[in-house]
Amino acid sequence: MIKFDPSLNLIIVEGVVTGPLGQRRIDLALDTGSTETLLSPEILDHLGYNPKDAEAVTTVTSVVGVEPGYLRRVERFSALGHDFSNFQIHAHDLPENCGLDGLLGLNFLLQFNYEIRSKEGLIRLELA
Repeated sequence: MIKFDPSLNLIIVEGVVTGPLGQRRIDLALDTGSTETLLSPEILDHLGYNPKDAEAVTTVTSVVGVEPGYLRRVERFSALGHDFSNFQIHAHDLPENCGLDGLLGLNFLLQFNYEIRSKEGLIRLELA
């Protein structure tokens, strides 16, 4: 079981992303409405990933317009007590001062059967 603070407006979980230059702990909002796990491009830059090596250039439509991003794979990605090698990340800017490094999306979550117990601040998960 993974604990989170039920008094917050978002479910925030910790993760770790690893790249050519090391690893970094990250704060992620669990987002069942996001198809991809998203990280700020600055985090990927810091870990030694180059946007020129992206698998695809992407765009995200938000309330402020269409914004660019890209898809790439990272050496290792960990969250909710599980880690995956060669994991696909969507690099995209987040709103300034949001206090998050990214979103934990369905490309991670669909590897599991999971239950979110909001009042208790618990996530139960098992590999599917």
